[in-house]
Order: sequence, then structure tokens, then C-alpha cells
Amino acid sequence: RVPPARLSALPRSVLCSLRPGAAPRRAMATKPLVAVAQVTSTPDKERNLAACTGLVREAAERGACLVFLPEGFDYIGCAPAQTLSLAEGLDGPLMGRYAELARDCGVWLSLGGFHERGQDWETTQCIYNCHVLLDSTGHLVAAYRKTHLCDVELEGRVSMKESSFTNPGTEIVAPVSTPAGKLGLSICYDMRFPELSLVLRRAGAEILTYPSAFTVHTGSAHWEVLLRARAIESQCYVVAAAQTGKNHEHRTSYGHSLVVDPWGAVVAQCREGPGLCYAEIDLEYLHRIRREIPVQSHRRHDLYGTVGL
Repeated sequence: RVPPARLSALPRSVLCSLRPGAAPRRAMATKPLVAVAQVTSTPDKERNLAACTGLVREAAERGACLVFLPEGFDYIGCAPAQTLSLAEGLDGPLMGRYAELARDCGVWLSLGGFHERGQDWETTQCIYNCHVLLDSTGHLVAAYRKTHLCDVELEGRVSMKESSFTNPGTEIVAPVSTPAGKLGLSICYDMRFPELSLVLRRAGAEILTYPSAFTVHTGSAHWEVLLRARAIESQCYVVAAAQTGKNHEHRTSYGHSLVVDPWGAVVAQCREGPGLCYAEIDLEYLHRIRREIPVQSHRRHDLYGTVGL
């Protein structure tokens, strides 16, 4: 039986995308409200910062406790050489300005894909794709470095080799307690690996987040179905902030930032172009789903990985 409709979801007028400058429409929310940003990053870091700052401030004014920004929120370079040249460390000026923004607005920030010059920059000359979580005081709470790098070659359509300029991360970060729930950190291509979502769920995650910069070709085929699958199998909320539109002359991103609930229903989604969508995180509903279909206790870890042995 399909359970009753999500009574705790915000009205559609609040959940659909809201562009900067739109008239405020507050809902009486008793549950944590999160905001998901959709942006069009370019190689211009100052322009990107201004756009993201405007969205974060708008989300804070509307009562969001946690704002999600997509992969490449800092910039998207035209070529690997430019991408490397623009990268900074986590102690650099750009992250300092985002820490100040978090403090000023009193919100947590999920900064979904920062081009990080790590401590091994001098020896590797490669960067990390780093998901940074800041609390409302601007403190860096967690940093997850993307473990699955996007090396994809679709003949005549998509060609990407992230590993040519990016170091893979070496560890999964434990879920972090936030005002919205326990948050498990991932980035973009990671969503193709259900093993990661299940590990984070076993570690206590209630929300999984996949900040992304999907191409139009792969996004139109796989974006929503993958995110809904990750939500259903883990019985977590899934939050996916995304790049949208023409980042530069060589790249266009798919967009469609969204939030999926633990039943697999899309409860918030952005329209075309930069903007925000909002959703309440209903942990009581999440735990009801887990009680009614207790897949976590049904998993056969004693059998998995034994086929053919």
C-alpha cells in the first residue's frame, strides 16, 4: 500500500523555485527548513561569490537553517589549466568570505564542491574536489574530498577526465549533526555508487547530499532516477544542489536541483536558471518509513560479497 500523501510537505508555491528578488512567501514551518541553490558558475570567482551570497541571504531571510550550494560554486574553469590556477586552500580568502557569510546570516552552509589546493599541492600539482560544511558561526565542521572521480567518455557527446587534475579523496566522512538532521556528504558522480549511500546510512545519516554539475546529456537520462533511488534504498532525504545553464562556451549544465523524501517522492525542485527551492525535513516521517519497511535490519551482510567464492 502506498502511504498517505506527504502532509508535512510545504505548499507547492513555497517548494517550487524562487528567484532572487521574488516576493517573500513564508510558510508556518515547525520542522527544519532547508534551501537548495541552483547557480550558473563561470570562471569569474567574484561574480560567482556575489550570486551565491545573494541566494544565501535570501534563504536566511526566509528562515532556512541550512543552505546547499552546488559543486563548483566557487567557479567552473574553461580548461584544466585554468581550473588549477584559480584553486585555493581551505585557509584561503574565498573560504574566509563564506565563513563570514555563514556568521552574518546565522545559517549552516553546505559548500558542495570547492576546488581545494591541499597540502600536497607542491608535489602533485593536482587539487581536491572538496565538499565543505560550515556551521552558523563560520566554523569548518567537515570536509569531504570526492572519492569517485568522473572519468567518462561518451563518444561524440561527453568527454570528462577529472582524474587528470584532481586527486581522489581517501576517506568517507561520518555524518554530521546539523539543525536539519544528520548529514552525509558526497559529491556529484558519487551518486552512481550506492555503496557510499548505504555506508552513510549505516553510520547514522538522515540526509544525503549530492551537490553536482551534471552535463545535460547525462542529467536528462540519469539525474532524477539516481537521486530517487539513493533516497529509497537508504530511506534518507536526498538534497542535490546543481549547476544550471551555460557556464562557459564549452560547457552547459543540466540544473534541476531537487529534494527527495525517504519515500522517493520529489518534494522540491528548481525551475530553469539560477534560484532556490525549499523543503522541510520531517524526521518523524523518516523514522516512520524506516519502521514500516525496516530494510536496514533485513540486509544480509553475511552473504554480500560471497558470490562465486
